[in-house]
Amino acid sequence: MSWGKLLQPDLVLGGSILNLTPQILQQHQLRGLVLDVDETLVPLRVAEVSAELQAWVKEIRSVTALWLVSNNLSENRIARIAYSLNLPYIAGAAKPSRRKLRQAVENMKLPVEQVAMVGDRLFTDILAGNRLGMFTILVEPMSAAAATPSLYPWRAFEVWVSQALGASLTPKS
Repeated sequence: MSWGKLLQPDLVLGGSILNLTPQILQQHQLRGLVLDVDETLVPLRVAEVSAELQAWVKEIRSVTALWLVSNNLSENRIARIAYSLNLPYIAGAAKPSRRKLRQAVENMKLPVEQVAMVGDRLFTDILAGNRLGMFTILVEPMSAAAATPSLYPWRAFEVWVSQALGASLTPKS
């Protein structure tokens, strides 16, 4: 598989994870979501979840299984976020490695094709999900500062490289 295809999300949301609706999940026949944490659910240095995120999790959990899988090595921080959302989690996942994603999918007891990897990073979240054969969803980072590319040079670089390799990152309407 080419690098362009490995970095190509199945769905580019064009907004934060809060824009991912039960209707979108049903449209793509998704029964499980593996969620990145940093910048996908909460800003990088934040350990508290917003009321909006809690409401979103409550709504989404009614139609799909949820797991948190984070590269973050801070077990305390990821556990605190997971517990506040009442979700199982894996910290220190080392994405784009597939090992921890596979573990989450196996715990959901769902076929990998019915589980989406949702994240804000192409070289970790999307690459890992595609390598495992998952449906992949790219979301915009949660931080309001994400609108300033200079604050997120790695993400801007990933987008540039992915597009140069042929990935289309145009949001679906």
